Formats: sequence, C-alpha cells, structure tokens
Amino acid sequence: MSYPAPIDPNAIWRRRLYGLGVAAVLLCWLLPLVAIMLTAIRANEDLMLGNYWGWPSSFDLVENYRAVFTGTPILRFLVNSFIITLPSVLFVLVLSTLAGFALSRYRFRGSTLILGLFIAGNFIPPQILMIPVRNLMTALGLYDTFWALIIFHTAFQTGFATMFMRAFIAQLPSELFEAARVDGATPLQMLSMIVTPLVRPALAALGVLTFTFVWNEYFWALILVQSDQVKPVTLGLATLKGQYITAWNLVSAATIFVALPPVLLFFLMQKHFVAGLTVGAVKG
Repeated sequence: MSYPAPIDPNAIWRRRLYGLGVAAVLLCWLLPLVAIMLTAIRANEDLMLGNYWGWPSSFDLVENYRAVFTGTPILRFLVNSFIITLPSVLFVLVLSTLAGFALSRYRFRGSTLILGLFIAGNFIPPQILMIPVRNLMTALGLYDTFWALIIFHTAFQTGFATMFMRAFIAQLPSELFEAARVDGATPLQMLSMIVTPLVRPALAALGVLTFTFVWNEYFWALILVQSDQVKPVTLGLATLKGQYITAWNLVSAATIFVALPPVLLFFLMQKHFVAGLTVGAVKG
C-alpha cells in the first residue's frame, strides 16, 4: 500500500470531508495574507475606527505606497538586504558544493565526524549562540557591519546546504569519476566539469531556499546590527512602528513590497527548483 493511501472513489463522504479539511486548512493559512492585503489598501481612518475586515471606505493603496517610499528609508533597507543576501547565497553555494563533493566522493579520517558536525549544527538553538556570536563580532570589529551578517549567515546555512549537496553528489554515477581519474583529471577539474553541470538543478533549489532563509531572517539582524545604514529590510520594517500609534496600513504595504523578491525568485526559478528537489526520487 502506498503512503498516503488514496481515498476510495466510492467513499463519497470521506472524499467530501477530506475536501472540507483541505479548504479549512487553506483558509487558515491564507487569512493572514488576506488581512495584510486588505490593510495595505485601507485609509488610516478605517483602522482608527476598527474597520479591519469590512469593505474599505476608500482605496488608498497608491497613497500608502507613496508615504512608504517618501516618508521612510525602506529603499535603503531593501538595498541593504540585497548587499547581505546575495554574497551569503554565493558563499553558501560554493562552500557547500566543495564540502559536499569532498564528503561524498572521498574517504578520509574524520570525514564522518565532520559530517556529524554539519548535521549537529542544524539542531543548535540560535538563542544559545546569541551572546557568543555578538561578542565574537565585536572582538573582530565587525559588529554593526554588513560582514557580520554575511559571515554568520554563510556559516549558519552551510551546514544544511552541505548535507543537501552531499546527498545529490553521492547519487552521481561512480563510473563518471573513475573515467575522469583514468584520463588524469584533478579533483578540481572533476568538480568543475562533472559535478557542477550535473547538480545545477540542486544548486538552483538550494539557492532559492538560502535566499529565502537569509532574506526573511530577523533575529540575527536584531542582534548584530544597530544603525539604519546596515539594517536589512526585515529589521527596517520594525522602524515603521510608532511609539504611541502605528500606521498599520503603511506597515502592511511595505511588507507586501518586501515579500516580492523571494516570491519573484521562486517563480523565475520554479522549473529548476522543482527539478532540484525531485532529482533521484525516481530510479530506472
């Protein structure tokens, strides 16, 4: 029997209950997004009167975005996020490919321990690392700089990425590497001419995931960054909240704008993303 077991077409009520359950879960998942989209088009007067879910008295989407772009440094925060995210993704892809290739194709003393450290690093609660990482960046003179977040994200994401790439590289036929060794290819040549072209879908999938993780990260930006010149956009959104009153329509409008880069990246890389996640799922 396959898992999950398919519902019998003759079980009408079971199929209907299943459909209702899916609809209920989907509705719960979409409600926050619907609330943000509705709030982004409302006038501030609606929110002051408590009209959160009713029909907006006026559609102020253009006015809200004009206020966001002219009255807040949101574009500066957006540029900061790109400065932090793009190098982090590049470094993670390069390091994880190198480490995954070494751990999957070479047997050496301590390889199992190194792989275990990569795996164990994914289970460490980030709160435990908060003070040591902050003290380390301060001692290195990197606190409140782009490099503090780039270095940390690279180190923190490389563990999962190495496990990911090792699994894909291990599935490549050993005959390819044996033939390359017979022809006198060096490990670097095998990596560049055999591994990289064949795992391109995996690199695309990993790039999308890493970009999303780093772009949406808030906790470490709060710990390692202080000035507006370095704040990423996730931390910059918090500056839109006032001390006594918050214009939630502006916050919602800015939030939708901030969410666009990872969403657009996913749709642009959707074909490669799906291919990367399904490589090796079917054999023969």
